[in-house]
Amino acid sequence: MARMVMCKKLGKELPGLTFKPFPNELGQRIYDNISQDAWKLWLEHFKMILNEYRLSAADPRTNEILFQQAEQFFFGEGAQLPPDYRPPPSKG
Repeated sequence: MARMVMCKKLGKELPGLTFKPFPNELGQRIYDNISQDAWKLWLEHFKMILNEYRLSAADPRTNEILFQQAEQFFFGEGAQLPPDYRPPPSKG
């Protein structure tokens, strides 16, 4: 049976994550309070952040930026989009 959480992002009880996503306090908060559905939304947002900010895994500041964005995405008013971000054209 799936572990259920009251998802802070989506505002309803949903299956929780099966793993702690980061080895820090934020990772524990996400594990305790964020659903699998909200995590999937974060992964899409995360890809956009990496591309738009041109972040590199080799840069030590990358984790700091991603943790700040995750904090805002899950527990704040929502993450800031990069200033030059333009959504991709819709298909269809």
